[in-house]
Amino acid sequence: MEKVLILGAAGQIGTELVNTLRATYGNDQVIAGDLLAANLSEPCIQIDATDEHALRELVTKEGVTVVYQLVAMLSATGEKLPEKAWALNMQALFAVLNLAKDQLIKQVFWPSSIAAFGPNTPTLDSPQMTVMDPTTVYGISKLSGELWCQYYHDKYGVDVRSIRYPGLISWGAEPGGGTTDYAIDIFRSAKKDNAYTCFLAEDTRLPMMHMDDAIRATLELMNAPKEQLSIWTSYNVSGVDFTPFELAEALRKHYPTLAMRYAPDFRQAIASTWPQRIDDSQARLDWGWQPAYDLSDLVQDMVEHI
Repeated sequence: MEKVLILGAAGQIGTELVNTLRATYGNDQVIAGDLLAANLSEPCIQIDATDEHALRELVTKEGVTVVYQLVAMLSATGEKLPEKAWALNMQALFAVLNLAKDQLIKQVFWPSSIAAFGPNTPTLDSPQMTVMDPTTVYGISKLSGELWCQYYHDKYGVDVRSIRYPGLISWGAEPGGGTTDYAIDIFRSAKKDNAYTCFLAEDTRLPMMHMDDAIRATLELMNAPKEQLSIWTSYNVSGVDFTPFELAEALRKHYPTLAMRYAPDFRQAIASTWPQRIDDSQARLDWGWQPAYDLSDLVQDMVEHI
């Protein structure tokens, strides 16, 4: 049976992934690791994901076979601390890739992002293989990480798998400093104040995904036979795309008098370089990916749980 370590387990994705993997493998087979370990359920450990020595000791002691490396500083926060973001995002990835290179673990998951695209990427149905010229330190680190993942696969045979996540929407954890976080904030503000001020323009279309779809895509990719896979950088995966205006209109079915105001800030410039919709046909072909949530389903679920 696999022994799993999730780094960044207190984050938006990690919180959900821990619960899902423990339901699959059993509570004792999934270790939640984070600098904020006090917020995690047992078994958990406080650990710095950039400390390769500590990771080696933990993996060896616990017999870990699979690592999900989720630690990252996201786009909006990273622009305020670019050198710190680069160091964190890359060092945490290398620490885990080197464990796999040295055959201490047998499989790695590392998330990329639509932030790896850029202003010269086709915005509609952005292809799997295309121009990628990110303009944020977060996006630069993700594109660089994708290429390093492919390098470690080709050079050392490392089984590292990755998804270019779109904006992720979840009621289970607080937003983490991303440019798409308005699509979570709006639900909390609608419930509390029946009003929301959006930091993106009303017509800013971006790819999004319900967290349930994101977790399912992650596990389907990790469970896919290796011989079926053709991408060793990161797979495009799509859920739904919408604008802040369209999301507000869908939300007004539940909050009819919701007041919306638009006050674009520095995050608008980031969002304007990202795709509006991405082509995930390679993921559908290689491992049968299909999203379950459309906009109506997503809004219904968020309203029920926020």
